Order: sequence, then structure tokens, then C-alpha cells
Amino acid sequence: MAISSSSFNGENDKLGLGFRRVQISDSSHQDLLLLLLWKLGIRALRRFSFPASPLPGCRNSDHWMINSSFTTIEGDGIFTECNEMEITHEEQENSDPTNFIVEGENTVTKELKPHTKKALLEFRCKVEDAILGNYIFGRSHVSIYKEEGSKERENFTEISIWGIPLLPSKAHEGTDVILLKFLKARDFKVSEAFEMLQKTLIWRKEFKTDGILEENLGSDLENVVYMNSTDKKGHPLCYNIYGAFKDKELYQKTFGTEEKREEFLRWRIQFMEKGIKKLSFKDGGVNSMVQITDLKNSPGPAMKELGAASKKAVLLLQDNYPEFVLRNIFINVPFWYYACHLLFSRILTQRTKSKFIFARPSRVAETLLKFIAPEHIPVQYGGLKREKDDEFSPANKASELIVKGGDIESIQIPVTEPGVTMVWDVTVVGWDVSYKEEFIPDDEGSYKILIEKEKKMGETVRNSFYISEPGKVLLTIDNGTFKKKKVLYRFKTKPTVPMYIFLK
Repeated sequence: MAISSSSFNGENDKLGLGFRRVQISDSSHQDLLLLLLWKLGIRALRRFSFPASPLPGCRNSDHWMINSSFTTIEGDGIFTECNEMEITHEEQENSDPTNFIVEGENTVTKELKPHTKKALLEFRCKVEDAILGNYIFGRSHVSIYKEEGSKERENFTEISIWGIPLLPSKAHEGTDVILLKFLKARDFKVSEAFEMLQKTLIWRKEFKTDGILEENLGSDLENVVYMNSTDKKGHPLCYNIYGAFKDKELYQKTFGTEEKREEFLRWRIQFMEKGIKKLSFKDGGVNSMVQITDLKNSPGPAMKELGAASKKAVLLLQDNYPEFVLRNIFINVPFWYYACHLLFSRILTQRTKSKFIFARPSRVAETLLKFIAPEHIPVQYGGLKREKDDEFSPANKASELIVKGGDIESIQIPVTEPGVTMVWDVTVVGWDVSYKEEFIPDDEGSYKILIEKEKKMGETVRNSFYISEPGKVLLTIDNGTFKKKKVLYRFKTKPTVPMYIFLK
């Protein structure tokens, strides 16, 4: 099929938009033209969807031979002047008009807003042209690669980032997810997103990130930064424990020299690359993580080496890992840190700053519970998760009880059969309550058995009790404050052989 074009002029161009009349020699392909027009932003044709591949408006594309230029106008946005296009019938049949990749987690791209679709389409074309034109690393690199011949050009078409091909016409399902990250990081400004992508590719080449996972780095820092569990929507949780640097020996070993500081920075990038391996760039996949930074016992602003290294790491992550961090939660934040952050935030982008969440020590559990289920929050932060837990797993979901200010509430755990051990977990958001545990047999003539006497609650409680007769375990929470308290708990029974049988 051949498509030719002629300019609108005079009466034919009543809207004064300056785009062209398109004539199709084969009338059976008129539907394709409507699809192309919708791709270029015509609102009347919004009911159509456009494919991830082929690429309209992209020069040098192997799938669509189009020589086009973009003109941005107010209203419907981008229109393409199509000078000459050749599209084979086979390519038309193989293209899937609904095959458009996701904007973000669990959101199909056909649900993108019009301006986002328009920006993504233009960005894809820009990237396609840059790869096939051998200037994806910048115009200054073109002459170098021209001298190396067609083999280097072929390698450019295979260029990838985080394991995802960058050439849009390859129609990889993760390409648009990656491109959207750069677009979102630059507020959908295509030129700025393209510049960011170029700089990232150059930096990765200079920093040699492709081989960084094979390097032996940070063997002493396993407890400083680590991945642990996920949030409510499946985003991996990355914990940064700054209090570990209170250890002077570890601090000197990590930041004592310029070489050590550079190694720390390289280790931090390596850890980010490892975290990305846990993400998914498939349709509906989780492609970002949550950072949780614990500042409890963190060295103060006097430790300048730590501050400088952290600042450099944050800037590198901001500039070269767009939209990989969904939110950045700082917990156990001391007062001095707010002043430091205020100064530091001046060099951060607004989008990066919008992801920061701060929680004072008394609000840690409350803040984390907004995003993370209690079964996935470590006990030291007011959750129910314990490392190497033989009793409960994240599949054992917690129940919730609200205790109003000034009230006393009890959790009753009935046990109908003797010969089992009852195990339970209890935590209270915000603490500041009194708590006790009892066992009450069903036999009215029996005495109550005090399992745990009343005490102020300041940490997650786990306890157990062997049941020798039917009854119930009673967990009592006395809220002496004026604020309501949220109680989270879970329990289970497990068959138990009494100790006296073993002794026999």
C-alpha cells in the first residue's frame, strides 16, 4: 500500500493547522489511516487504540517507513506531517492495536490520559530515531561509531537498560514501562526526558554498571541496607539503617578515605541494581520499590563524610534511576535532621521531594501501617514480623480491635480441646496502654490463671500457654489515654506433648 500526501492550502486548510491531506491508493486500508490519525491526537477518534509497534512518525523505522516531523499546537497536541509512507499489508495485519504497554503498576496504557499518550508516542519516536541514527549517546558520539562500521550500528539496535531493550520497534513489553519512568521523572516533557535518558546511558557506560553485580562490595554492610518483605501492593521494601554507623570502627572502615567513600558509593549503586532484579517490567507488574530509612541512633551532622556520601548517592539515584522509588519513608527522625534535610532538599527535584515521608519515633508504626500490612512490619517498628519465625508467617493475617479513650477491651481466644499450646502476637499502635494476660477455665468453680501480670505496653508481645482443660485466654487492654488505640493481634494453636510425658 502506498500513501502519498499533499499540503492543505487555501480553502482546504480552513483550520490553519498546516498539516497535510493524505491519499490512500488502496481503499481497503482506510481504517489504518483512521488509526494513524488517532495516534496523532485527533480527539474524535479516541475510541481506537494504537500499537506498541509499529511506530508512526518515526524516521529510520524498520517497520514503518515514514519521514515525519512533529508540530505541537494547542488543543489536540501533536500532528505529524507525513511526506511519504510505505506500509506493507503483512505489517498491518501483525500489529495489535491494543498492544500498548503499561504506564505504571497495574495500569494498562490504553487508560493513559491523552497528553501522556501523546508524550509517550513522541518519546518512542525520538528514542527510535536516536538509536537507528547512532546518536543515542549524543551527537558528539556519532562520528566515532560511524568509523566502526555496521557492526557497531547493529549493536546499537540491541542496546538495553536493566535488561529491557530500548528500541521501541522491537515491541518488548517492558520498553514503554522504562520510557514512562523517564517521562514521569521530567513531568512528561519529552526533550528533557530524552536528555535524561542519554545522560543515564552515558553515566552507566562510564560507571560500568553492567558488570557491577559481579563485584565483591560491601561485605561489612549487610545489616546497613537490606531488602525485607513487601508493602500492601507488592513493592519490595528496602531498609537503610543509619544507626549502624554509630560503630566507629565500621564508620572508619566505610568512610575513612576517599577510596573507601567511592567504594561505598559503588556498593550503594550495586545494591540498587540488585533491587531492580526483584522488579517486574511486564504488563501490570510492580516496577518500583519503597525505601525506609531508619535514623535511630544515626550519627549527627558532625559526621560529614557520611553526609557527603549519602548526598552523592541520593543525587545519582535521582538522576539515573527515575521512578524506581515509589516513596521514601524516614522513621525515628530526630529534630536535627529536619534542618539538614531542608538545606539538602534544595538540590532535589520537586518530584523527588514529593516522595519523602517523615515520622517521629512515636509515629513510626502509624506511618508504616498506612502502606504496609502489620505482618510485614518488623517488631522493632511496632509490627508483627520476626526474623526466622517458626510460629507465624505473613500468611497468618492479623485482626484489629479499636479501644476508645478511657475504655478497657478484651480479646477472647476460646480453646475447646485440651492438650494444645496457644500462641499469640499483640501490638498496639502508639503504645501507652496497660496490658495483662489470663486463662479462664470453662469450669465455673476453677480459679483464673494469671499468665502475665498487668504492665505498661512498650513493644510487640508474643506469648504462649499450654491448655490442659477447655477455657479461654483473655488478653486485656486498658486505654487510659483520651485517644483511641488500634490493637493488632493474631493467634494459633499447635498440638503439644506435655513435658511430664517426656520425663517418663
